[in-house]
Amino acid sequence: MQEQPRRQSRIQRKNREAILTAALREFSARGFSGTTIDQIAETAGLSKPNVLYYFQSKDAIHTALLRGMLDLWLGPLRDLRAEGDPADQILAYARRKLEMSRDYPQESRLFANEVLQGAERLAPILGGELRELVDQKSALISGWIAQGKIAQVDPHHLLFSIWALTQHYADFEVQVRAVLGPDHDPYAEAQVFLDLLYRRLLKPQLRE
Repeated sequence: MQEQPRRQSRIQRKNREAILTAALREFSARGFSGTTIDQIAETAGLSKPNVLYYFQSKDAIHTALLRGMLDLWLGPLRDLRAEGDPADQILAYARRKLEMSRDYPQESRLFANEVLQGAERLAPILGGELRELVDQKSALISGWIAQGKIAQVDPHHLLFSIWALTQHYADFEVQVRAVLGPDHDPYAEAQVFLDLLYRRLLKPQLRE
C-alpha cells in the first residue's frame, strides 16, 4: 500500500508530459484557435476527461507550454555577462539561439503563432519580464559600446536581429531546406554565416 502513491505520482508525471508534448505538436501546427482538447487527447493517447483532470482548459495547457518555453528561451540572454569579451559573448548568444531553433523547432513555431495572433496570453510576460531583461542586457551592450569594445549599434535592434536570423531556421525550416536541398545542413552553414556577419558588424572602428 505504501508504494501506490509513488506509482500514481509517476503516472501523473507521465500523463502530464504526454499532454504537453501532444499539445505542443498540435498548437505549433494548427495554432491556438485551430486546436481542440479532443485533438490533444487523441495525440496524447488519453481520454478528454483525463486531459481535463490535469489541465482545466485548452487555455491552461497553452499557457503552461508558453511559460515553460519562454523560460527556456530566455536562458541564453540571461547568460550575457559584463565579464569576458563582448563580441565573443554576443556571438555565443547567437549560436545558442540557433541551436535552440534546431533543437526546439516546434516551440519556436508555437511562439511565432502566438505572436502573430496578438500574443494576448503572453502580453504580461512580453511587456514585463522580457522587456526588463532586454532593457538590462541592452544597457550592458551600451556600456560595451561606450568603452569602445564593440561597434556603435542599436542594442535593442541587435537583439531583434539575432532573434529574427536564428528563429527563421525553425519557423521557416521547410522553406530553408527546400531552397538549399538535401545536401546542405542549414544550421551548420547558418552558424558559419552568422559568426562572420556579427563579428564584422561588431568590430569596433579605429579611432583617429
